[in-house]
Amino acid sequence: MKKLFTTLSNIWKIQELKERIVFTLVILLVYRFVSHVVLPGVDATLLGDNTKSGILGLLDMFAGGSFSRVSILALGVMPYISASIVVQLLGIAVPSFQKMQKEGESGRKKLNQITRYLTVAITAVQAIGYVKTQVPAEAIIIDHTLFFVVATFVLAAGTLFVMWLGEKITDKGIGNGISLIIMVGIIARLPVALSQEVSSRVVGDGGGLIALIIEIVALFAVVMFTIMIVQGVRKVPVQYAKRIVGNRQFGGVRQYIPLKVNAAGVMPIIFAQALMFIPATLTGFFPSLQNTWLIQFSDYTSLAYSLTFAFLIIAFTFFYTAITVNPTQMSDDMKKNGGFIPGIKPGLSTSSFIDDVISKITFPGAIFLAIIAILPSVAVKFGIKSEFAHFYGGTSLLILVGVVLDTLQQIESYLLMRHYDGLMKTGRVTGRTGIPAATGSNAVI
Repeated sequence: MKKLFTTLSNIWKIQELKERIVFTLVILLVYRFVSHVVLPGVDATLLGDNTKSGILGLLDMFAGGSFSRVSILALGVMPYISASIVVQLLGIAVPSFQKMQKEGESGRKKLNQITRYLTVAITAVQAIGYVKTQVPAEAIIIDHTLFFVVATFVLAAGTLFVMWLGEKITDKGIGNGISLIIMVGIIARLPVALSQEVSSRVVGDGGGLIALIIEIVALFAVVMFTIMIVQGVRKVPVQYAKRIVGNRQFGGVRQYIPLKVNAAGVMPIIFAQALMFIPATLTGFFPSLQNTWLIQFSDYTSLAYSLTFAFLIIAFTFFYTAITVNPTQMSDDMKKNGGFIPGIKPGLSTSSFIDDVISKITFPGAIFLAIIAILPSVAVKFGIKSEFAHFYGGTSLLILVGVVLDTLQQIESYLLMRHYDGLMKTGRVTGRTGIPAATGSNAVI
């Protein structure tokens, strides 16, 4: 405990770090305040129970409940995340985007600008769909045509405002802005979910205090397990040849390439979840299909849903790792800098070796990711309420763990630069891969 207070005191002594933390907290407070502002022309008292489920529930979670509240920030940062994913995939398939990725700072600025323009286009389309399908007609108190036009522009402006807040946090605050905004939205749902779980356990025959303590201990174990997966790396040794320039010697040192066990982040879960919502959507549009096998995929706690979901996550983990981690490029960069893996020939042999290592560590990473993804359905089977069960795994837990680790790593870097002790007595807080990986300094989660 003394170590904790000493570390907090050291953080407060660093003026720049203190200012960045305060700035971040103020921006997040502004975001949470604005997220409760309802769209103009909507009577909030007439919304009733507007709770979302399925993929809409996932969007509502990322938006911190703004989606179901019909807030001006209802779309949140999802359009920006979608645009970032599209730009990243274009960087793999389109030569002109690949060229921009290799142009350094100027290329990064071009990609960021393209991402912003694409965000505006996606936001406009999603805003139209949201106004037409998600706003209850009985809650609209002005002319419907006027509301449609005004709400579309306001929703688009709201998303751009959130994106701007995220960029300000990244530039002048601590941590990744977009990731922190998503994390705050997820955490905002925790108090309500926890209070409901406490009520269900303590009141009546829900198992009492002992059952609640067991749940908390199990949640702690799941979080530790998730941290292990997020931070797990396989270090590949790299030896650099000695070079003598004048009277100075360069190279001749051994370093490591940290290959992550979970290089794909949460993207496999997001992709798999999108596919798993297709059967439920079909049964919603075509009632005649409700008596077929498709109805099993409307219940995320069913065995068929869990097995299919896990299989898709494993497949998408290999796919996304293959398109984001390029062993050939890593081998070429290593060769240009005079580096080589001891015992492995430079060039094709090095590329094949790295690819083999990635394949071996990706498989257990994919299995662990699938286990984490289906843990909420397992928690529901053990009697935990669905709202609280979502914190036992899935996208929300991975985002929370990843963002917290990334932010702590930045704080620790400030402490070490000022010759203070880090956040931990032993070891170092290491960062993690973003989800989804955006471009440049605005990489998301």
